[in-house]
Formats: sequence, structure tokens, C-alpha cells
Amino acid sequence: MASPSEAASLGRAAASVNSLSEQEAATSSLSATVAELNQLVTHNDAPENDPQQTATGVYVTVHGHFYQPPRENPYLDAIELQAGAAPFHDWNERIHHECYRPNAFARILNDRGEIVGIVNNYEYLSFNIGPTLMTWLERHDAEVYQRILEADRKSSERLNGHGNAIAQVYNHIIMPLANERDKYTQIRWGKEDFRSRFGRDPEGMWLAETAVDYATLEVLVAEGIKFIVLAPSQAQRCRMLPRDEQPVTQWHEVGGGQIDPTRPYRCYLKPSSAPAAGENGAESLDTQTSDSTPYIDIFFYDGPISRDMGFNDVLSNSHHLAARLGQAIHGDHRPSQMISVATDGETFGHHKGGTEKCLAYAFIEEFPRRSWTVTNFAHYLSLNPPAWEVELKPVTAWSCSHGVSRWQDDCGCGGGGLWNQKWRRPLRVALDWLRDRLSEVYEEAGRRFFRDPWLARDEYIQVIRDRSLENVERFLARHHSHPLAPAEQVDALRLLEMQRHTLLMYTSCGWFFEELSRPEGVQILRYAARAIELAGDIAGVQLEQQFVEMLAFAPSNVEFFKDGAAVYRHLVLTAQISLEQVAAHYAISGLFTAYPQHHRVYCYTTHQQDYQLQRMGSLTLAVGQLQLISEITQESVQLVFAVLHLGGWDFHCCIQPFAGRRAYTQMKEQLFGALQEASSAHVILGMNQYFDGKSFSLRDLFAEERHRIMRLLSQETLMRLDQLYTQVYRDNYGVMMGFHRDELPVPQELQVAAEIALGHRCLTEAKALYHEISEVPSSEGHLGLSHLAELEAIATEANHLRCRLNLPEVKQTLEQLVLRSLRELLQNGASATVEADFQRIERMIELGRQMNLGLEIDRAQELYFNWLQTEQITDLGQLRRLLQLGQMLVVDVSTQLSRLS
Repeated sequence: MASPSEAASLGRAAASVNSLSEQEAATSSLSATVAELNQLVTHNDAPENDPQQTATGVYVTVHGHFYQPPRENPYLDAIELQAGAAPFHDWNERIHHECYRPNAFARILNDRGEIVGIVNNYEYLSFNIGPTLMTWLERHDAEVYQRILEADRKSSERLNGHGNAIAQVYNHIIMPLANERDKYTQIRWGKEDFRSRFGRDPEGMWLAETAVDYATLEVLVAEGIKFIVLAPSQAQRCRMLPRDEQPVTQWHEVGGGQIDPTRPYRCYLKPSSAPAAGENGAESLDTQTSDSTPYIDIFFYDGPISRDMGFNDVLSNSHHLAARLGQAIHGDHRPSQMISVATDGETFGHHKGGTEKCLAYAFIEEFPRRSWTVTNFAHYLSLNPPAWEVELKPVTAWSCSHGVSRWQDDCGCGGGGLWNQKWRRPLRVALDWLRDRLSEVYEEAGRRFFRDPWLARDEYIQVIRDRSLENVERFLARHHSHPLAPAEQVDALRLLEMQRHTLLMYTSCGWFFEELSRPEGVQILRYAARAIELAGDIAGVQLEQQFVEMLAFAPSNVEFFKDGAAVYRHLVLTAQISLEQVAAHYAISGLFTAYPQHHRVYCYTTHQQDYQLQRMGSLTLAVGQLQLISEITQESVQLVFAVLHLGGWDFHCCIQPFAGRRAYTQMKEQLFGALQEASSAHVILGMNQYFDGKSFSLRDLFAEERHRIMRLLSQETLMRLDQLYTQVYRDNYGVMMGFHRDELPVPQELQVAAEIALGHRCLTEAKALYHEISEVPSSEGHLGLSHLAELEAIATEANHLRCRLNLPEVKQTLEQLVLRSLRELLQNGASATVEADFQRIERMIELGRQMNLGLEIDRAQELYFNWLQTEQITDLGQLRRLLQLGQMLVVDVSTQLSRLS
């Protein structure tokens, strides 16, 4: 294992986010293994002074609050396309690309920009990740999800059983504004979600916006939470805890944020959940607490440094970060102290690009070089229990200087310009009214199905985490008041879903910004609408009209909407989805996709009972019978559909319940008979005769599939245009070269023709390359060489003509092929085609450079770097070739190459 001084010289080159310009950048490589890097963080030669075992010296905790608001369509349980996140599908995907994944594979670079280390920052960060975000990560990037779980496990091993992860109240609800029942459910759901992922009970919990009051503390204590993290501005006063027979010490007023954040504090619960406030807003009792008084421990993060991390350049360089943290160290010779900072986790890479590199280097080299111990709150608390007591201000949060008014009043926070937030109070009042009405529905209807409806709600998180039919049946068997018939099971699940959406409609983001009609406000109203709909399905109650009337008192800053009622009508009602619309989506898209008998459409399972398709000239008619089952509520319907494609963008689709085999057969015969006449009017007339007159078109499809079909329908036109532009380009190639020789600007029409023609050729060859490499056995050494040669020729031609090719599909294809080819090469390095494999990878990387595609080879680098730590190749020639490939992947292999010299 390297000593701290050796580690300093090996790794110093990576200190900067943009390490290429750092004066102290070293030329030597950080070739230590991941295990050695971990040991560097905790290195200490004297066991009796081991900071992992006893509170000794300076400890550093950097906490990241990783969270994204729920963006899923309430009916589809999936995030639909968000244009503002382009070129990514949605904001979760974009922020994941910029933050969550980079922190799981944070680079340490040398002065040449080569990778000398890859660090899992989650192994050293204290962190909480919102359950809704963790669910998204689990679905969309299992590798990063597992890295996060692994990070908690490794940090627990390093820190005496105390992992870095802490829990979060489930869906970011402002706890002081929640009723007691919702407080308990939010904490219980947060705990169970955490336990199901990390395999242990959480010691701490992150409160949304760090919003807290004493009633919330009571619930946290009752649920076994040991500590929370707050902003320094939330403390009112503090004092030393008495020892032995010592008298109670004097209170110190710290209400202006002056509390010392380098130590933990103990906060005792008050005699009631609503204590009388003293002159300064603190509880006026000065009695000494007894050992039996319930309490929770609290850490206050360093406010000034945390603000600097978010709004200044502290994270631009690990030296800057360490120096700024060092300014907070007290020089009063106390045995130990902890410098803790907290900020939105998205700061590290999304808000401040590349800063995950700064963190990685600080954790691995900068902090250990100063003999600081990287730790988390739970570990430090186990070494250094509170010696001070704290009292909190009555109701506070970290992002509002007016208590929690940001989530219920026009307090000015989150505003700006001429817009106001007078809509906040009416929105809160309307949702509270709706919550109370839905609670009545739940209690009354829930008694028909559950022994204890509210206990069933608290444990419903187990179903949310695992919606498999077997798990749902176990849950219902555990909670039912009697064996439930299938229809009763559906209603029981509908009730629980109604409550889930009731909780989701309180997600804090809905109030955070300046306008109700923003996506965050619309999202919580969509949850409210879904809860209202479910209540109507179950109990027949009609709550929507009164709810909308109450929203009319919420003024919008946008002239078009005027108030919340219009926001609801224009942006919420129009987004509601029926089972018939899901079936229409299936029917129309089925004209372009051969669906299997059993298929999944978002959170619905389709079972194709019958399907028949015929074409007549430009007309295409499909008729089918379909069973549709919701994976959320298990409700099931039998539907029949008929969809007529009249050509182009014109579709006519009808849906209705299945009325029997005889009626369905007659309808099929009638419609296909009309189709034989090649008359669209007759077919539509027949469809209207058998259906209720309501029809669906292409615009009723969900956005993803609608866009796919639009692209398919445009292919023929685009193909003709490609041919036309290609002909123009070929006919005028010499003319364009003449313009270039004489350094004259090429006419725009000719330049556009060249770029479209070359782009089309490039895309065609890239698809052929992908197909050949993916479909042909890897033992073929010549795979893709002809297509690569053609792509290289196109790149040369485009550069000569100064063409700017927009080729996102080619970029993605090359990235996938580089990763695939590298994986096969490293797994089958001794094959006869190894040299051809090397050349193919290198040529694809070079091709991306020639075309200015900006290839992202991060995953290939991670794969290669992992192999580099464990390589056991004895063939020196092959090893040298693999190391040369590492240079192409911008990985520092200088140490390994020097050994071969």
C-alpha cells in the first residue's frame, strides 16, 4: 500500500476538474488498484489513534441530496418525452448523463487528460437519493444502481458498519404541513424503500427541504430514526449537556445561524408537539431533561461553505475545496471535529459540469494528505455522541427564510420580476380539502376490504416496490378482512392507488417555483386528478367540480390561464388516459409492428385474442379482440377494435367492449366485405355502425409511438429527397471543388445538397456496419472492414468539402460498436482475430474524431480500466497491443508500457 506522501506524488495530477492546466500536475501514473485507493482514505499507522475507532482529528463529510421530482405520467407509470431535455429523452435521463453516472465512475486525470483512476464517489459521499429517483435508476441503468448499493456496502465495511446512505421522506413532502397520518406514512415508506434496496435499516433521514417542526421530530423518534441534517439557520439556541451532577448550563442564542456546525447536537422532544414559543420563537422551558426524555440527534451543515459550493468556484479545484473546508477548522485543540457540508447532489456534474472529478480527487488524495478522515454522519455519531443540546425554531426549512411559507403563501421565495405567488395558498387549501374528502372515502370503502385500512396503506410500499402478482396476492392476504373476490381485489388496489396519488400530489416541487402552470405544478394536479378519478370509480363520489371551483381562486401569472381552474382544464384533463386510448395506441401502432400474443404497453399487459389485417390498394384495415390488464390495479377489460389506415397520416380507429363472439364475427365480416369494395367511406360507415361513433387518430397515440410512426410515414418522402439531393451533389461535385479551389463560398443550395447526400450515405454504411458486426459470428476477422473503409472515405470527402454532418445516429452506433467490440476483445483476447479486432476498434474511434462526432467512450474506458486492474496476460506482444489500445482510449498506461521496455 502506498503511503500518504507517495499517494500525493502519484495522484496530484488529477487535482483539478480541468487538470490539463494545473501547475502541480504530475507526469507519473496513479496505478494503485481500487483497493489501494480505498486504503489511502483511511490510512493511519497508529491503531490506538485510528480515527475509524476513536474520535481523533478532523473529519470531513460531504453530503449530496440527490433527488428528482416524480415526472411519470400517472396513467402510464413512465416518463414521456420532454422536449426541453433534448438531446435526451427527459430530464431524468439528461441529469443522469451529467451527474448520477459520472459520480459512479468519476475520473482522475493526469496532465495529458488521461485517466489514471476511476472512483465511485458514492463510496465517500454521504448521500440520500429520493425513492422515486432510485426507482428510475433501477429501471434505466442497473449498473449505476448497483454501484450505489455497492458504495453503501463498502462504506459500511470501512466505517464500522455505518453506511453512507441515509433515507428520505418518500416523495419530498413538506413535513410540517402534513397531517400526522401522512407524516407516519411518508417516513414508513421512506424506511421500507431504503431497507428493500440497501438491506439495512436507515440510521438517518433527509427531510424534504430540511423542513422540520417538533411534531415531525416526534414521528421520526417514534419510527427509530437516530439523526437528521439541518441548516444552521434552523437552530434557535444551544447549551452543553450537563455531566454527572453538574448544574444545567446557560443557553446560547444562535438564531442567526451562528451555531457551531463542527459537532453533533441532541434535541429533546417537548411535552407537546406544539410548544409555546418564547420571546425568540424558542420553547420557553429551561428544565433539565432526564435520561428518559425522547430525543433525536441533529447535524448542522456548514452554511457558508455549502453555499459557496453551489454558487462560487469552490468546486473548480480540489485544492480550492480543501482550502475552503480548512478555513472552518477550529484551532481550540478539541480532540475531534467534523466539517460537514450539504448541497443538492446534482451540483456535482449537472449544475457544475465536471465537478465530480474534483470530489474524486479530494476524497482519494487531497483530504488524506491533510490527515482528514472522510466519514459520514452515522459513523461520526458513533464515535462522538453529542455533548451539546439544541432547541430548534418552531417551523423552518433550508430554502425559505419565512418558515415553510414557500409551500403555502406568497412569501417572495422563488419569485422574481412581476410575477407573484398568490396561487400558493388556494392550491394548498384545495389539496387539503381533497385529501380530507379522499380520506373519508378511503376509510369507509377500505373497511370493506382491510382489517386496518391505514396499516394497509403504510405497508403498501411493499407492493409499490414489487408489483408482481404473487407479491400483490401475499399483501392482500395479509391485510384483507375476508378472502377477496377478483373484483374486490381490484377495488382494494384502486383504493391504495388513490392514497398513493394523494400523497404524490403534495410533492414540494409543485409550490417551489414562481408559477402554477409550470410542469411541477401541473404534475401534482395530475396526481390529484387521478386520485379523484379513482375515488369516483370506487365510491361513485364526484369531487372534481368542487375541486376545480376551489382552484379558480388560485391566480395564474400567465394571461392565457388566468387561474388554476383553467390550468386544470387545459393541462390536466387533456392528459388523462382511458383504457380505450391504450387499446387505440395498440391498434394503430400494430399496423407497423408485429406484436406477439402477449405484450406490454407501458404499465398494461395486452393479450391478443384475435387479430386480422387486410390491405386493399392504399387502404389497410385491422380488426382484433384484446384483453387489457393494468399491472397497477389488476383491472381487466375485453375490448374489440377496428383501425383503418387511409394512407399518409390519416387513421380512423374505433374501440368498444367485447359483446360476444357472434357480434364480433359479424362485425369482422361486414368490415372486410366493405374493404373489398376499396371504398374508405363504406368501411368508415360500417365502423360507425358497429361502434359508438367515437374514433381515435394518430394524434391520440402516446408521444413515443406517435413520433416513431411519423418517422416511418416520412421515410418514403425522405428517401426520394435523399435521392434527389444525391443526384444534385453528384452532378455538381466538380463545381463545388472549383469554388473551394478559388476559396469562394459555395452556394448554400449546393452545400446543403452535399451535406444531406453525404449524411445519408454515412448513415446507410453505419447501419450496415452495425448489422454485420452484430449478426455475424465474432470469429470472422474481416467483420465490418469494407463498411469502415467506406465511412472513412465519406469522412475524408466531407472534410474536403467542409461539410458539417449532423449524425447523432452514427455517433450512437459507433459508441455501441466500440463498447461491444472491446468487451469481446477483452473476453476473447487469445482469438485468431485479435489484431483485426484491435484495428477495428481503433479505426472506429479515429473515424469519430475525423467526423467530429464527439464520441462518448466513457463506458469503454470504464470497461478497459477495470480490465487493466486485473489483467493477467502473459503474451507480451498481445499485452503491448492492448496497452496501445489503452492510449487510444485516453487511459494512462505509461507505467505498464515502461515495464515492457
